[in-house]
Amino acid sequence: MIDTRVNIAGVELKNPVMTASGTFGSGMEYSEFVDLSRLGGVVTKGVADVPWPGNPTPRVAETTGGMLNAIGLQNPGIDVFCKRDIPFLKQHDTKIMVNVCGHSTEEYLRVVERLASEPVDLLEINISCPNVKEGGIAFGQDPKAVETITREVKKVAAQPVVMKLSPNVTDITVMARAAEAGGADAVSLINTLTGMKIDVERQTFALANKTGGMSGPAVKPVAVRMVYQVAQSVNIPIIGMGGIATAEDALEFILAGATAVSVGTANFFNPYATVEIAEGIENYMKRHNIEKLTDLIGAVH
Repeated sequence: MIDTRVNIAGVELKNPVMTASGTFGSGMEYSEFVDLSRLGGVVTKGVADVPWPGNPTPRVAETTGGMLNAIGLQNPGIDVFCKRDIPFLKQHDTKIMVNVCGHSTEEYLRVVERLASEPVDLLEINISCPNVKEGGIAFGQDPKAVETITREVKKVAAQPVVMKLSPNVTDITVMARAAEAGGADAVSLINTLTGMKIDVERQTFALANKTGGMSGPAVKPVAVRMVYQVAQSVNIPIIGMGGIATAEDALEFILAGATAVSVGTANFFNPYATVEIAEGIENYMKRHNIEKLTDLIGAVH
């Protein structure tokens, strides 16, 4: 009997496969392709305390082996999310992780406090947002800010707190340790790498925002390396992501030390990716006579 269950801060997932925030909506769009009950968890698009309009268009561009996006975390706000998206997700036998965004600590806390009474399982705090009160540097690029916002969120959160780390730093382990010091229950990584594309025919930026977040298969080796480094540096669970498109990709992250994985950009070119990856992990375990998925976590040193 194969056991694919994993545990993140006391929340048991039936398998380690989740969706990456911003690539799956809140599951509604994908539910005609994917039985959400077959996933370990659904991670929602970023939710703020009020609706965010996002960035001007164009805000998506293809690159070799991936894509750039500068959506700007467009979302309808926490009120619509609680009324519309949570009831939809509760119809499915899967865990719900809400991605929370904000421009200031107060904005994050308003969302986290509102979610305290909602039937969601985990909170993923997107600290790649610009901290407007500190000159626009992302919360996740300053270890003191990481530790502080983690501590403040933990004070009001009713659910386990997962801090989503930005790779746009000199040393990701410093940020992971800061999140752990602030009381994070887990970390997720990596968020997108900052990139740029120029349209040579039009001699202008491909994105109205000039820069965007790069994701997709091209970032995977960077992501695997960072997950491995963080696994050696902290004692809390890691959710790995960055270019996962196949079961083999997911297993790389798990062997490097991730307890679970999130599938993002692959959903755009293969809406069945998440379920195929979950099935592929089971097949791998059968082939290698592995009974418990947990035996694979961090097995490569």
